[in-house]
Amino acid sequence: MTDAPIEEIGPSHKTAFNHKGPRLGDPIFAGISRIFGLALIGMLFAILVVLVHAAWPSIEQFGFAFIPSTTWNPVTNEFGAWPAIVGTLVSSCVAMLFAIPISFGIAVFITEIAPPSIGSALGRLIELMAGIPSIIFGMWGLLVFAPFLARHVQPPIIEAFAGVPLLGTIFGPPPIGIGVFTAGIILAIMTIPLITAVMRDVILSVPTVMREAAYGIGCTRFEVVRLVLVPAGRIGLVGAVILGLGRALGETMAVTFVIGNAHNISASLFMPGTTISATIANEFTEATGTLYPAALMELGIILFVITIIVLALSRLMLRATTL
Repeated sequence: MTDAPIEEIGPSHKTAFNHKGPRLGDPIFAGISRIFGLALIGMLFAILVVLVHAAWPSIEQFGFAFIPSTTWNPVTNEFGAWPAIVGTLVSSCVAMLFAIPISFGIAVFITEIAPPSIGSALGRLIELMAGIPSIIFGMWGLLVFAPFLARHVQPPIIEAFAGVPLLGTIFGPPPIGIGVFTAGIILAIMTIPLITAVMRDVILSVPTVMREAAYGIGCTRFEVVRLVLVPAGRIGLVGAVILGLGRALGETMAVTFVIGNAHNISASLFMPGTTISATIANEFTEATGTLYPAALMELGIILFVITIIVLALSRLMLRATTL
């Protein structure tokens, strides 16, 4: 044992953490980060300004009546956004009804049930599926999936719910294959890899000691998932759902192939419809004059606002769950 003071033991030079004086790196890094944050806000504002400027003839002509109107007739310059808005929201909701439980089940299977070798292989496969171009899903949906639905899925569903109040209308005839329901299924298939990949990472980030403690007091696997994994990762899980919903709301090519592109509103999910992005993609190249392209740009503003509202509601929901 030595009686030498602690500061005399070890190297005598001062480390970088003990130096005194101004640290120039911190204010520089803070300034650059602030610039990037403000640039992002500026880009969003610039996009909105450009959209409003391009859509101003339509805004001036129709006003707020553009949103609830169901008329879309380029020949007479009569335009309304309601069928596209309804198609966008309904197809996205159908997609989330299928995608959320399937994605969560796959993520739990990969992380908690499957052997590590199988779980790792499935995880890589999910990541590869997330990179498939949307037009591939659209072509497959039009040529393979829609005919399959029309022949083997929609007829028994229509027969099963025939005469049932409400459900008989929602799943009403005819079984033509293309429609809002088909678009929702295609969107679900497209968003499942994205949601699953994020949910898998969220579940893996939950500390192992929490799982071991739950199993140690006798919890079953279902109870561990319900009482430990979901509460611990709820913010990340909701974030995964919001990412998937954002892709579903703005998807263009895949939906354009299978939704039918009809500017009408039907109570049946099996009937054709349209979405905001599909309408813009289909008609922008042939939009002539001043009012027609302006109406399409106003649809873009509506989609922009819907996305912002969805993100704001998700933030409020996350804040409510953390209180």
